[in-house]
Amino acid sequence: MPENSIVIDAPPGAVWEVLADGWLFPLWVVGACRIRDVEPSWPAAGSRIHHSVGVWPGVIDDDTEVLASEEATALRLRARAWPMGEAEVLITVAPSGRQSEVTIVEEVVSGPGRLVPAVVMGIGISWRNKETLRRLELLVEGRAARSV
Repeated sequence: MPENSIVIDAPPGAVWEVLADGWLFPLWVVGACRIRDVEPSWPAAGSRIHHSVGVWPGVIDDDTEVLASEEATALRLRARAWPMGEAEVLITVAPSGRQSEVTIVEEVVSGPGRLVPAVVMGIGISWRNKETLRRLELLVEGRAARSV
């Protein structure tokens, strides 16, 4: 399972504000291109974001469900993009002084993606999640700078 981490110059609460706003999802998640709906209880366990993935005109409508949520600490998701498959994603946020260390661990759990050799899949997921964390960092730090 590929694991990526980044240190963000903002406290865990600021990171959580972005994670908890489902409408911001396509701004930081690589591959998500639009949000069709966010259930009002997001990011509570069982809630979903209804999103599209891909590049127009080849977009796929699907959803991401919260499997577990600990405010400002952890978010476990099941991301769907059928017919490609599903992945479980764990995002953790840990305080590091006045900063936050954010880690993403992702594993393909069903669908044709499981047929791709683990080494090859790991390289692709790691690259994507590195950029996802970079986008999250820019979004969180940009919002934090505006609130000062």
